[in-house]
Amino acid sequence: MATKEKEMDEFERLLEESFTSKLSVADVVRGQLVKKEKDGYLVDIGAKSEGFLPEREIPSSQAEELKIGDCKEFYILKEEEDEKCGMILSLKRVACAQAWQTLQNAKISGETITAKVVSLVKGGVIVEVEDLRGFIPASQLRTGMPFDGLMNQEIEVKVLEADAKRNKLILSQRQALAEQREQLVDEVISNLEVDQIVEGEVVRIADFGAFIDINGVDGLLPISEISWQRIKHPSDVLTLGQKIEVKVLKIDEDLKRISLSLKRIGDNPWEEIEDKFEEGQVITGTVNKVTSFGAFINIFPGVEALLPVAEMKDSNANPFDIYKNGDEIKVLIKKFTPQEHRIALSVKDINE
Repeated sequence: MATKEKEMDEFERLLEESFTSKLSVADVVRGQLVKKEKDGYLVDIGAKSEGFLPEREIPSSQAEELKIGDCKEFYILKEEEDEKCGMILSLKRVACAQAWQTLQNAKISGETITAKVVSLVKGGVIVEVEDLRGFIPASQLRTGMPFDGLMNQEIEVKVLEADAKRNKLILSQRQALAEQREQLVDEVISNLEVDQIVEGEVVRIADFGAFIDINGVDGLLPISEISWQRIKHPSDVLTLGQKIEVKVLKIDEDLKRISLSLKRIGDNPWEEIEDKFEEGQVITGTVNKVTSFGAFINIFPGVEALLPVAEMKDSNANPFDIYKNGDEIKVLIKKFTPQEHRIALSVKDINE
């Protein structure tokens, strides 16, 4: 009899160990959702008591899909204390580990993945991918800088760095687009012709001009081709995400480059003024820019003429003391060569 009791005690000890000794924090265990609670789920994981999955430990991508009876793998956040306090489980930790592995694989293979822009920050944007947060530096954005139009947009990216231990995920939109461009550029260029008018989107603005997306391929719109009028920076006229019509100026099939113009869609003001002005004529213009060597005067929409210091009322005075931007002045057309886009003015000769 004593032997049977001893065997029973040993069986109960082994059974107890089978429930508790093999499961600890950081283990991954398979379980089944058995009951919905107010703030989570009860999960049967084969332990003495059911584990608890709090709602905060459910990934947003799975929250609406969970249902009683589902079998999943769970990460153990907290060990079982007694029958009333079971194990605390997490689906987020499992999904997180799987996501990091997926992203690491994407980095190794060079696979292009989709990310959603969730925040604009200094120096780039924060995106969400595989329920993880990643960072795209401004230098790796197609636009070269973050802007409001990117918010909530899904974009194609490449993985530059995926380090789970440091919780560091760096992505690149430009690398993903560069790969796509190689596939598209020949087809797009073959369907373009010089002087063709096409619609595009402003995707990047630089000091020297803007890049316009033409059917997935970026064409260059130089600052000199944006407006007939003098502008200080392309952003004075253009904004990121803006849709515009441009004219194809040049196609370089060897270098796979497209040069564009915005100003040439409209009439050339230099051609319009050929029969409107002549040398010796006195007209009224508006000061557009003052420099150390003279002032640029708007005499017609899109047409600037130069009033040199030597031709000002007082050639010894500082031009910045004489004129300010926006001043209206009378000038004499001293030299008129619109074919060369040059007009020289004088104030001194009017007085004489």
